[in-house]
Amino acid sequence: MPHTIIKTESAPAAIGPYSQAVRAGNMTFCSGQIALDPSTGVLVGNGDVAAETRQVMTNLLSVVHAAGHATTDIVRCTIFLASMDDFNTVNTHYEAALAGHKPSRATVEVSRLPKDVRVEISAVAVAAAD
Repeated sequence: MPHTIIKTESAPAAIGPYSQAVRAGNMTFCSGQIALDPSTGVLVGNGDVAAETRQVMTNLLSVVHAAGHATTDIVRCTIFLASMDDFNTVNTHYEAALAGHKPSRATVEVSRLPKDVRVEISAVAVAAAD
C-alpha cells in the first residue's frame, strides 16, 4: 500500500529522522508531539504541564487535520508523562481539546522525554471508508 508523508508548518518540524505523520490508505500514524511552538521552535509552558498539554494538543490536531482527518477520526492516542502526578491535569486539557471525542488510549510514565518536557502525545486516525 502506498503511503504519504504528512508535513505541515502548523506543527513543529520533526527534530529527528522521522515524519510528523505517515498516511497509509485511510489510516494516519502521527508521531508524538511535544509543546514546541511551530513558528519559533521554542518550548511552551516553562514546566507548566497544563500549558504544555494545550500546545501538544494544538500541534497534534494540526497534524491530524493536515492529513485530511477530522478530530473524530482519531481512534488511538498514547500519552507519555514524565510524572503520573500530572495525570489529572493532562486529562483535563486533553479532554477539552477533543471536545467530547473519546478515542482509545494508553498513558504511561517514562523516565525522560525529548527536551525534558512533561508530556508527549501520539495518535492514530482512521477515516471512514467511502
